[in-house]
Amino acid sequence: MKFTLKDYQSEAVLDSLDNLRKAKKRWHEDADHYAFSLTAVTGAGKTVMAAAVFEALFHGDDNFDFDADPGAVVIWFSDDPSLNEQTRFRLMEASDRIRHTDMVVVENSFNRAKFEAKKIYFLNTQKLGKKSLLVRGHEPEEGEAGMFPETRPDMRAFTIWDTIRNTVEDPELTLYLVLDEAHRGMGNPNAAAQNARTTIVQRLINGTGVIPSIPIVWGISATVERFKIAMEGAEKRITLPDVTVDAMKVQESGLIKDTILIDIPDESSGDFDTVLVRRGASKLKNITDAWSEYIKQQGGDISVIPLMVLQVPNKPDPNEIGRALDTIYKQFPELPSGSVAHVFGDHTTQRFGNRDVPYIQPEKVQDSTWVRILLAKDAISTGWDSPRAEVMVSFRPAKDRTNITQLLGRMVRSPLARRVAGDERLNSVECLLPKFDTKTVDQVVESLTTGDATVAPTSGRVLINPVEMVPNPEIADDIWKAFEDLPSQSRPKRGAKPAKRLTALAHELAADNILERAGRRAHASLHEVLDQFQANHSAKIEEKCRSILTVDGKTVVANMKGQSKTFEQFWEDADMAVIDNAYRRAARIISPDIARTYVDYLAYKEATPEDPDEFEESLMNGRVAIAAMGLLSELQAVVDSESDKLSKAWFAEFRDAIKALPDDRRDAYRELQELSNDPQDVDMERPVARYEATKVRQGDVEMAIPTYKSHMLCDHNGDFPSELNGPEESVVSTESGRDGFVCWYRNPQQPGQSSLGIAYQAGDEYKIMRPDFLFFSKSAEGEVVTDIVDPHGAYLGDALAKLRGLAKYAEDHQKQYRRVISVDKINGRFLALNLKDQCVREAIAEADAEDPDAVKKLYTGPLGQTYE
Repeated sequence: MKFTLKDYQSEAVLDSLDNLRKAKKRWHEDADHYAFSLTAVTGAGKTVMAAAVFEALFHGDDNFDFDADPGAVVIWFSDDPSLNEQTRFRLMEASDRIRHTDMVVVENSFNRAKFEAKKIYFLNTQKLGKKSLLVRGHEPEEGEAGMFPETRPDMRAFTIWDTIRNTVEDPELTLYLVLDEAHRGMGNPNAAAQNARTTIVQRLINGTGVIPSIPIVWGISATVERFKIAMEGAEKRITLPDVTVDAMKVQESGLIKDTILIDIPDESSGDFDTVLVRRGASKLKNITDAWSEYIKQQGGDISVIPLMVLQVPNKPDPNEIGRALDTIYKQFPELPSGSVAHVFGDHTTQRFGNRDVPYIQPEKVQDSTWVRILLAKDAISTGWDSPRAEVMVSFRPAKDRTNITQLLGRMVRSPLARRVAGDERLNSVECLLPKFDTKTVDQVVESLTTGDATVAPTSGRVLINPVEMVPNPEIADDIWKAFEDLPSQSRPKRGAKPAKRLTALAHELAADNILERAGRRAHASLHEVLDQFQANHSAKIEEKCRSILTVDGKTVVANMKGQSKTFEQFWEDADMAVIDNAYRRAARIISPDIARTYVDYLAYKEATPEDPDEFEESLMNGRVAIAAMGLLSELQAVVDSESDKLSKAWFAEFRDAIKALPDDRRDAYRELQELSNDPQDVDMERPVARYEATKVRQGDVEMAIPTYKSHMLCDHNGDFPSELNGPEESVVSTESGRDGFVCWYRNPQQPGQSSLGIAYQAGDEYKIMRPDFLFFSKSAEGEVVTDIVDPHGAYLGDALAKLRGLAKYAEDHQKQYRRVISVDKINGRFLALNLKDQCVREAIAEADAEDPDAVKKLYTGPLGQTYE
């Protein structure tokens, strides 16, 4: 892969490959048919995940412990040829093992008896329509009348249905059908079953007449409910566990924007009001300037050219659009002429006012940076998105809210494929809705937050008419320094491999000239570990070496009886395969890279390349030694422990050097730091800008949100708006009145480097809690001290799990905090637990998780204190 997978992507690929492995085995053994889905929000990188799956399917992958399927054939199916072309391009962009010749667009001239193994064939609905040349000549069975044309074109030996049937029936091949945007073509789940089965995609899946059904079906979409219902209703098809990507993990990764800002100007007139267009142009100019300033600060090769989407009615007035474009250019005169394009259904240059606006294919918008204003009607196209689309002005009425949310939902990918630390301006998308008011806009917000059959819900914030908060000028640098030094925690990564993390860290340190020859140092360190392991377990390893060189329980000589081959021939044919298999298994434990260099290291200790035969034998001995070590259960723990120890030491030693790097490089280290089986401490980042709502709607009444002073972020008046509940307001009031108090921080409940996260265990997985408040004070000696005070609902189902996580965090970070307090209001009294007290932590650890009142009992017991 050309890209490093995010942790949630790796998990999804691993689970998808596990399903495909099971499905292939059972199809060939029992002729069972299988289906499952991959669900991930828009922007999660579904095509990147698919590319990783295809690489493993065709070539195998040691990182996923997956052996290649030599007979794998993939059909990638969608209802849009342009979407297929976009997917094909993205697969090439993501994979370094899938060649362009491995991806075949099935055109009308396609004419093969069978599909070829290790290739991806792109098909779309239109190619299977009864007027298509690909299906002409198929002889329909009883009940298929009218589905297929009867005339076979000249020179066509096989229809596409023949090709599919022959491929399915070949025992050496395995046909996998991938349905892109799998909710489409499945029909309405409430429709009659017969109607659902008549669609082209369902004929493809389920077969018809002499056409067999596809053995293995994999549906990919942001919303797969219709696909799942169709698969569950399909005859003789078994559904495997669906693979669902946690939307919060996608949000944490920074691949999608954190916030959708909805602006409903008071001046809305219901027409192409120049005030509204001017406001949208100003937003485009402001975000362009913000990106320009950020890129100037960071240096390097990054570039973001923001785009405005102007969504118009289905039958717009060309003169009104022309006037709107004139207004945009007047407000943003720096825009080059010829910066406008459209994606309307009629693919011709259109005239709007005195401007000729060309058509552009949707999939080319992202890379065509000359386009700064894009005119669109509906959702542009299925699967379209553009990370540089930062502003949208929609003149659709309230009844068209689905068109608005579908288009807006495709504008959430982050331009740099990462979060810009601390600056919410660059992590947001803005939408102006002039045809809406404060009542009807709630419908858009609800659609975005809950989703529907075609649009997945957003996991970020949706704010209406927010105000920008900036760092409070009254807060001194020593307070901000204390803030930045606080240790936030990452969520552990499933299947993280410490040895691989170490070598990747070494690569980055060397690339940034932080540690010279870091790769060699990392490998040399692990070579020493493996040497010591061999010395400590020499007798066991020697025994394992003998077992590896034994075939079927007999020595190579004993098995030679009756054979005409020489000893060397037999050993080459038989034992090399055994050694290779054992070596590959061991290499997966210590990482293929470390295994390769350790073999070389051992070989050079025994021989020199000047004697090729002796050196080749030494290389083989090294492979056998690694294979033997891999058969000892102790190896994994030893290598993992030493790799983790060195990684942590390097992160600590070079912390300041890493912090001095540009954001994109720091982000690379942050990802590596988080690549661990245990929660890792990561640095906080000072926020530059954050948006907050200033009004809330209660029924039909719009009310102002209360504001507070002394917050670390504020508006131009020094105020910070926040909807605090009763206990939260009491905490802020109490802490603000303490001696030495300086300021407070409402910890954001969304992922980001400016939000303090604490890992806690919920069942078998880790999650992240975010305590509500940080308070900063000055001691009598003038030192900055920090308190965590978290109003904690004892009645909540995860209250004990979160309390345990907070207690563990307090134990591990005693020096960073003066107080770590959990507060709750019980029976009218505010009570607190001091989590820096060892006795309190022990009581929390011993509390009965099955008792719904366990946390309440801790507060009201002898360790609970009155909070005042």
